[in-house]
Amino acid sequence: MTARVVFLIRLHPGSERRFLEAYEAVRHDVADGVPGHVVDQLCQRDEGTDEWLITSEWARLDDFLAWERSDEHRTMVRPLRDCIAEATSLRFLVRAETRAGRAVAS
Repeated sequence: MTARVVFLIRLHPGSERRFLEAYEAVRHDVADGVPGHVVDQLCQRDEGTDEWLITSEWARLDDFLAWERSDEHRTMVRPLRDCIAEATSLRFLVRAETRAGRAVAS
């Protein structure tokens, strides 16, 4: 079953540029080389604050959990984490999805 992982993030003041550079440095490596990764999105709160959201979709929750536990993950995301003052991680199983007017059962 497809999984969605959500990170709610607040950056250290003044670290936005470093955070964006760190995200840019890892996003293609994750997309091209981590088994089970489907897609991710980086979003900034519309009020221009230090609040961000990263969502990622995975073929299976176990794929994400294996990636999260790996040494490669810890090394790759360290520059991102250095910019983060506060973070909350949430994991969900996708039960239903609607695309372009049609429902897709999971």
